[in-house]
Amino acid sequence: MRFRTEIEQPRGSFSISHDSAIVMLGSCFTDNIGERLGRDGFNVCHNPLGPLYNPLSLADCIRKLIDDYHYTFDDIYTDSQGMSHCLDYASRYSGCDAEELLDKINNDLGILKKAFDTADTLIVTFGSAHGFYMTDDSRRLPVGNCHKLDARLFEQRMIDTDAIVGLWQPLLQDIAMSGKRIILTISPIRHLAYGLTGNSLTKAHLLLACEQLRQYADYFPSFEIMIDDLRDYRFYDADMKHPSAVAVDYIYEIFGKTYFDDDTTAKALEYRRISKSALHRQILQS
Repeated sequence: MRFRTEIEQPRGSFSISHDSAIVMLGSCFTDNIGERLGRDGFNVCHNPLGPLYNPLSLADCIRKLIDDYHYTFDDIYTDSQGMSHCLDYASRYSGCDAEELLDKINNDLGILKKAFDTADTLIVTFGSAHGFYMTDDSRRLPVGNCHKLDARLFEQRMIDTDAIVGLWQPLLQDIAMSGKRIILTISPIRHLAYGLTGNSLTKAHLLLACEQLRQYADYFPSFEIMIDDLRDYRFYDADMKHPSAVAVDYIYEIFGKTYFDDDTTAKALEYRRISKSALHRQILQS
């Protein structure tokens, strides 16, 4: 007897090995998988600028890497207290000195660009189709992070499927022309701040967009594994939003079966054994 619907094993169009150079960008679920890849000995760079959730901010980040973009004072938002913020990325890109902030963001962006330029595999995780736009219309795209600024500065909008595909289709074409292999996935993290219906709607927009983009990239079903295969609250953390460590391990295991050959799997397990051994502390007896 079967008491759950097990997902059909996905098939990747290419393989990932320890010779691969991987860049991962997206929601915090990206870091969950990236940390496991790093533990297992893979050459991986994941979210060095912090997590990004909406697909438009993700596309903008990658386009800046391709165009060798350099941030200037025009890209910095100054709040009512005189603090400077780069709203494209995580809240750590804030400070009282705008020049120091620019040095920091351009340095970190340069590190990511170096990893991106040498990578052969790009993995992108879409988190949410909700975007936060400046109410003064000073930005064409939503912010990547609100930096805990006054909520009145932002207007929340649903990013529709056409907008996602319109930005990502030419971007994926450019990335593919450089020889990179691309994997798209959707984060299984539940965005309950929008309510259950809002969470379902945002994931639906992302699913529809990924379906239209599958001719340019592989699609790995992280969201479907969590929602339809595991499908149980015992696989969530205490907040009932984030997958538990066991759930992430299960999704990562399926990812490995999709993209690792037998030799890569064996090598990953050996790296994992060494990593666990290094973390083990011997108990000294007196």
